[in-house]
Amino acid sequence: MSKLVTELHIIGENGNMFDTDMEYIIPLYQRAYAWEDKQLTQLIEDINDVAEDSNYYIGSLIVSKQFGRYEVVDGQQRLTSLYLLLNCLGIKTKPTLTFACREKSNYTLRNIEELLLENRSKIDMDRIEPGIQRGIRILSHELTKDHFDRESFMEKLAKIIVYRIEVPENTDLNRYYEIMNTRGEQLEQHDILKATLMSYLSDDSEKGLFAKIWDACSDMTGYVQMHFISKNNAVREAIFGSEWNSMPPNSWQKYKKAISGTTQETTGHKICDLIEKNFKVEDDEGYVDGDVRVRFESVIEFPYFLLHTLKVYVSLYGVTHEIATSKIVDELLDDKKLLDAFNRVVSCGITDTGRIADSKEDFARGFIICLLRTRYLFDKYIIKREYANDSADGEWSLKSLYVSGQQSKKKAYYGNSEFTRSGEWTRPNDWRTKTNIMMQSALRVSYTSPKVMHWITKLLIWLSEADCKNIKNDAITKFDKVAENIAIDAVRENFFQVCSNGVYAMGVNTPHIVFNYLDYLLWNDDRNGKKKKYSDFVFEFRNSVEHWYPQNPSEGTFEQWKDGVDQFGNLCIIQRNVNSKFSNMSPEAKKSTFKDMIVKGSIKLRIMSELTEKNGDKPASLYWKERAYKAHEEEMLGHLKKACNIE
Repeated sequence: MSKLVTELHIIGENGNMFDTDMEYIIPLYQRAYAWEDKQLTQLIEDINDVAEDSNYYIGSLIVSKQFGRYEVVDGQQRLTSLYLLLNCLGIKTKPTLTFACREKSNYTLRNIEELLLENRSKIDMDRIEPGIQRGIRILSHELTKDHFDRESFMEKLAKIIVYRIEVPENTDLNRYYEIMNTRGEQLEQHDILKATLMSYLSDDSEKGLFAKIWDACSDMTGYVQMHFISKNNAVREAIFGSEWNSMPPNSWQKYKKAISGTTQETTGHKICDLIEKNFKVEDDEGYVDGDVRVRFESVIEFPYFLLHTLKVYVSLYGVTHEIATSKIVDELLDDKKLLDAFNRVVSCGITDTGRIADSKEDFARGFIICLLRTRYLFDKYIIKREYANDSADGEWSLKSLYVSGQQSKKKAYYGNSEFTRSGEWTRPNDWRTKTNIMMQSALRVSYTSPKVMHWITKLLIWLSEADCKNIKNDAITKFDKVAENIAIDAVRENFFQVCSNGVYAMGVNTPHIVFNYLDYLLWNDDRNGKKKKYSDFVFEFRNSVEHWYPQNPSEGTFEQWKDGVDQFGNLCIIQRNVNSKFSNMSPEAKKSTFKDMIVKGSIKLRIMSELTEKNGDKPASLYWKERAYKAHEEEMLGHLKKACNIE
């Protein structure tokens, strides 16, 4: 880690970050303390969510060392909140935090204990700063709730770290603060990671090259090719070929040759750039074609993409933990542990060529190449949300960037990504693209949290392995099957193995992937048939598992179903905003009341609605409960068992 970056534990064996002789001063150009209930309760929640096995980064503190003390440039709201938190917990701190020219703030900080004890006779309330007093009151309230576990909280607090980052000497602090505030920028974990990896490189030109590639990849809007901007597209063509659509090279020397001698613009700025007197705050729209930025939206943000890429790197280079029984990467994709994840790989990782810690420079070069190549594959083969033709909601998209025109007049356009065999007509590609979109969107809406989108990692590893051999031959025509196998494994493990006794009654705990994969199978069967009944079906965020025949009938208007109500045949998946109105109605009432929703909903739900009919003298709800649901369940399970190869 850079000499200007220090890892601070909030509390630890050697005291706490304020139990020190080093002072922090909040300059006058900073605004007064202003955190309120939302920010402070979130701080408590973040600490309570910390896992017990690793450190947890909670933010950065930008400082300038002035006359033996730190002047806080950025991060004072969090720093002050942590100071208040420790005092509210009764942890001894030294008077190391002060506000320049704000006597009320300093007086309040020195009398926190009296405020907690409500010893108004010992303090002058006219000298109390209201914002800090409010923060003390909110934190005290949170820490005295009945369910608050102090012992557990303290253990987790010991895992919390802050990165203290010193700005270079002779920095114009007022200007730095003004620009950072104007741009709305704040150092995130990925900013610190970038600085750390760049510090492994000894050559300034290589650091510049690293930064240019990183900055291009960090903008997750649109396609990565469009984030390399230079005169006459020279850099773009050197990296991606004359058609802007070739796989980036796997050689550091080729990147040095491609970018050296060309004029390259970049979307990122260093601290030294920001404090130049002639620096202007630019409109980000100037860096990328406007239609690209608005048109395509990634399904994940950059910190998560870094974690996916790290797993790709670990897989490609066979990185293992030096302790054989330990994992080199966590299964969960946790952006709050981004720095911890990379630190573990660098400090504990070994490959066939030795320890990564002994060759950090090679790791930095190898990872940035892996980042760009993985981003290229991500853009080309992982679905995006596309907003075209004034569409407010957008649609699932799987497109590649192509180019038209000559020389400096070249212009990007977008068409379906290719999944064709060599020499094959493009027509089969249309339905292969559609199948890939449907399978990936089924996975996307099943796993809504970016922390569990492991399907993206698996697809990226498959695309990357053996120098990307799978995109160079006919194997790419089976890409939808690779994605489908991910769904199959999940359904087998989390549904069929759980219901191994043959009773499929998981109720609302039935995994969403079961419903969405079933809908994919029903759509695929329909597409291959003649009726094309479900050609309009699209996967949406239907996040609520509901009973078609309700658990609790409305006001006793029809009989309760006790034994079979949780069976898979009686379950459907709907949008959460329909849940409260939908839940207690009878099947026939749902069919008539929610007709418009059902016709656009899950295919399984559409079929259930169609099967809800009277049978002779039996009302539709009674017939559904006694017979129809069971026949429906057997048919639906039949589709799933066949696809999952379950006997």
